[in-house]
Amino acid sequence: MEEFSTEEAVKEAMENAEAMAEEAEADVTEASEKNTSEESSKEEKDGKKPFKKKEKKKDKRDEQIEQLTDRVTRQMAEFENFRRRTEQEKAQMFGNGAKAIIEKVLPVVDNFERGLATVEEGADPFADGMLMIYKQLLTTLEEAGVKPIEAVGKEFNPDFHNAVMHVEDEEVGENIVVEEFQKGYMYNDSVVRHSMVKVAN
Repeated sequence: MEEFSTEEAVKEAMENAEAMAEEAEADVTEASEKNTSEESSKEEKDGKKPFKKKEKKKDKRDEQIEQLTDRVTRQMAEFENFRRRTEQEKAQMFGNGAKAIIEKVLPVVDNFERGLATVEEGADPFADGMLMIYKQLLTTLEEAGVKPIEAVGKEFNPDFHNAVMHVEDEEVGENIVVEEFQKGYMYNDSVVRHSMVKVAN
């Protein structure tokens, strides 16, 4: 009886031990699976967060790049406008300065013409020298862009001519310049001095 009960107790203890081992193994497996799932979910969460952060950082960088590019483009456009404006102002200042000098030189040309008109060419060596200087002055002015305005025989144009007298002349067409009192000049495409003329009605 005792032996039988002892064997049964041992058998029962072994069965209990095996059952406990299986339960423990199941618990360990379940715990490991749980930990694995938690770690994977955590990694997924951790993985998503930095990815989002990277995206956010990338977006911020893109925005900064766009802002800087826009700023540089605007500054380049402003500089180009400033350069053009400066060139125009320089050209205008140069033109105004050249016109001012030409206006002061033209009376000298007028005096040369008046003086030479009273002397015959070849009659006086001094007058011939003055004639050469006068021609050189006209050549220099022409090279600088100064040209006389054609008047006599041309139709009156208020943009180039200043009518100080009118005359009735049937032989000449209407509104035609018949005489020039003072020669007009142009500097490039602008009038420095209008021609003083007599116009036929």
